[in-house]
Amino acid sequence: MTTDGTAPPAGRDGTAAVRPVPEALAGTPPEPAVELMVHGVGGTTPEKMLEDARTTRVTGDATASVYRRTEDLADRPWGDTGPVREAYIWCNLTSGNGARALWLLLLPFTIVNLAHWMRPAAPGPRRTDRLYDTLVRLTALSLTVLLAAGACAVSLDLLAWQCAASAACAEGTSWIEPFGPGHGWWAQPGRRLALAAVVPLALIALLWWLSHRTWSAYESASPPVRPRPDGGDHARLSLPGFWYGRALVARLRATHVTVALLTVAAALLTATGPYDRGGQGSTPLAVCGWLLLAATVAGGCVVAVQQARHGRTEEEPDDRPEPSVTRTLPRAAMVLLLLVVVHTGWSRPDWAATGRHPAGSAVFPALTLVQGALVVAVALAAHRLHRQARSADRGALGGLGGACVAMLACGLGGVLTGGVAQHLADWLDPSAAPGEPGAAIAGPPVLLSWEASVIPLLLVVVLGLAVAALLHARRSKKRLAASVRDQYPDESCEPLRERSDRIASAVARASLTDHAPVLVGWISGACLVFGLTAVAGSLTGDSPSQAAADSPAVLSFTADACQALGSWLMGIGVVLLLAMGRRAYRDTASRRTIGILWDIGTFWPRAAHPFAPPCYAERAVPDLSWRMGTWVDSTGGRLIISGHSQGSVLAAAAVWQLDAATRSRIALLTHGSPLARLYGPWFPAFFGPQALDALHRDMPRWRNLWRATDPIGGPAGGGDPPVDRGPLPDPMHYGRNLQRPLPEPILGHGDYEEDPAFIQERAELFRALGHAPLAVPAQQGQAAEQQGP
Repeated sequence: MTTDGTAPPAGRDGTAAVRPVPEALAGTPPEPAVELMVHGVGGTTPEKMLEDARTTRVTGDATASVYRRTEDLADRPWGDTGPVREAYIWCNLTSGNGARALWLLLLPFTIVNLAHWMRPAAPGPRRTDRLYDTLVRLTALSLTVLLAAGACAVSLDLLAWQCAASAACAEGTSWIEPFGPGHGWWAQPGRRLALAAVVPLALIALLWWLSHRTWSAYESASPPVRPRPDGGDHARLSLPGFWYGRALVARLRATHVTVALLTVAAALLTATGPYDRGGQGSTPLAVCGWLLLAATVAGGCVVAVQQARHGRTEEEPDDRPEPSVTRTLPRAAMVLLLLVVVHTGWSRPDWAATGRHPAGSAVFPALTLVQGALVVAVALAAHRLHRQARSADRGALGGLGGACVAMLACGLGGVLTGGVAQHLADWLDPSAAPGEPGAAIAGPPVLLSWEASVIPLLLVVVLGLAVAALLHARRSKKRLAASVRDQYPDESCEPLRERSDRIASAVARASLTDHAPVLVGWISGACLVFGLTAVAGSLTGDSPSQAAADSPAVLSFTADACQALGSWLMGIGVVLLLAMGRRAYRDTASRRTIGILWDIGTFWPRAAHPFAPPCYAERAVPDLSWRMGTWVDSTGGRLIISGHSQGSVLAAAAVWQLDAATRSRIALLTHGSPLARLYGPWFPAFFGPQALDALHRDMPRWRNLWRATDPIGGPAGGGDPPVDRGPLPDPMHYGRNLQRPLPEPILGHGDYEEDPAFIQERAELFRALGHAPLAVPAQQGQAAEQQGP
């Protein structure tokens, strides 16, 4: 960039011209050099990264910052023994307050947001791409409808409609008893329903607040953009508007809040409609109900149309003003809901609640079928992209990774909804299973009972896959153990069976990561089969226990056990999910275990669901790219950005955002990197072989270190010069020797910086930068030209 903010001239091949070093700068002192380190999952401290107790924050805030050793605050040339190092600490973007574990309860939203980014990398027109995006957004919208409908099933159906109408249930629950039958003003079902609507409304308000709060902290912070003047077809992560989702998240939030409010309104109207249109109903109330229902349906159609138009704009930062429809839709839906609440609470003296809520038996099966149809449509769109893509960029599961993940999101949403509803029904009426003879209440909608009952069956499938994986690892261990000693030809010690077994076991366990697509495929297929089974079972109108009551004893016992066990497991599961999430945020060891999955989920912008956890990369990537760019501009020096694990993904994304002149002074060193091993198969359009080849062309000085014992990191691809160095020996020594008298540990995913290969490659990269044609920062170059020779 020049001092007036314009781009440097482009070369004949369309790439940015690299400015020659002015003669006036010849003979100047050696250029300053720095290594910018980016940690991975689990987080760390600047003192640990910099190996010094005295560190100083150079730039940033309490959430994400760049630190240096206090003695290295002044820039200086590179030294192999004591390089100037900076540490970018970003762990507070994804951890900290234990209350963030509540995000785990919104896991289906996170998963469906991932599906948006899992399309195959198809070249050419993006019509199918846009269709894929629209279908995923509609699937995400259906999950919001499911959440609101589940809240209505709990508050409107189980509490206000069933328990409050049953003397036996109301008397057993002290806080419901004042609203039970025979208690005057609240005895009418419509008034209880109007009051119970506060529960789903409060849930919607909470989700809106969380989304708006994180939107203000992440997406609304406009990242500085360094324009890329070089032409050509670049990776999509290099687009200047990729990490700026402010406008899109605002529009998505408006439509999802609107559809949630409309779902509550529809639940109220389907309760009053049958009575108002019956023989004892009131014609004016029936007419008002029809008008309100028509307005609700019209609002849903508007939301669906808006959802189809919510595409991402990545070529430039989307700083368009918020559309008027974005502000109008939630307000209009809120006004409509208030009118529906008044209509529902209107006096109907002869109205009595019996059985289940009128809408429950039809809404949930229909919603499940709609979700199934959307997932199938996503699969068809993905298959079309898969056929258009290069064979290397088709992704996991034959390009159907996004569809399988969307299926998992829908299945998990249904299981969570069914489990919570079934558990609450059992708690309200512990004397008997809901719906059975002698029970005080009819129980949750039939489909939710069936969905809760399939939880044990799904766990059996998962356990079977886990056993198969362990057996595969055991067989691999036996096969690998015989060749472990041969990997250390320079050592003279004899083979040790126990030592070889441990190393082979570590390699075998690490290789299980490559079988993750098979695991996801089987689980998503099981979700599809169990979902269809649950829908078919719900058509009988009976819960699993009731449907199997007249069956043979074994089948009847199995149905009763699955229904009871599913309810119990769901209650325990929610508690364990919260406890595990809280522990992961507070405990480093636990976070390393599950952190990689969580950090992959929250790495991507919220492009499908606004209630998913916020994208930390929308802060981290601009931080890194801006730090590299401004440091090079101000010093004219050389820089290596070294990233470990998830930090390597952030480093690669940040490098993609730089212009060619800045990249000419930067090298990339990745270690324990999931770029090709995890991100490549699941996100081929963004990290597939074609994208990584483009990164290597942009960054010819890129080296990647990996170990066979690392379950996360792996090779990043070929290239000339080659990118990868590995597999590195792990442990570094097989046996004891004079320099290493104690057994060396198996490092796996950690401590790459301690390996001599890391130190050697880092020094080689700095030397390569010194011999490369470098651009001079515009300010220095112009000043030198003005001074003359």
